[in-house]
Amino acid sequence: MMAAQEWKIYWNDYVKDTYLQGTELSFHEKADVEFQNEMMPPGTVIKRWFSKVNYQFMRIEPTLPMIDAEGRYHIRLDASANPCNGLLLKIIFYDRYDQETGFQIVRDGEADFRCPLRTFSYEVQLINAGTVHFHFHSIMITEVTDNEKKILSYLRKSKKGTIGSKNAE
Repeated sequence: MMAAQEWKIYWNDYVKDTYLQGTELSFHEKADVEFQNEMMPPGTVIKRWFSKVNYQFMRIEPTLPMIDAEGRYHIRLDASANPCNGLLLKIIFYDRYDQETGFQIVRDGEADFRCPLRTFSYEVQLINAGTVHFHFHSIMITEVTDNEKKILSYLRKSKKGTIGSKNAE
């Protein structure tokens, strides 16, 4: 049996895909970005990560891994926010013509997902759900095998009410 792949995604210092109006943004470490904005309304997309980019336009490389449209995956947000459910993730799937083929909202900091069959690329958005201050650490995407699916199910039942592995500040 092959070991499942996992990828850790960090908040890079590229700010074109970050909500900056009225924002105080501090990069303490690679895995600790502090975000504060007292005036940002809920529902605002704070940060975006892409699996495919136009380098000529954005001048960055893709930050998300290429994933198999037939595979199963688990995504987990590692962030400290107050309230603890003040951040959402939205995964948007696109076909080869950049037309949206589906999306999934991640409300409790982690979830399993499977891409629609026509998926060619995808995007992950960090969305404000009522917080004004948080520390972002990373997003972990893990390929789910049958054994890992059982383990993740057990862990989810034992960790209800928290986002990621950090406690809310």
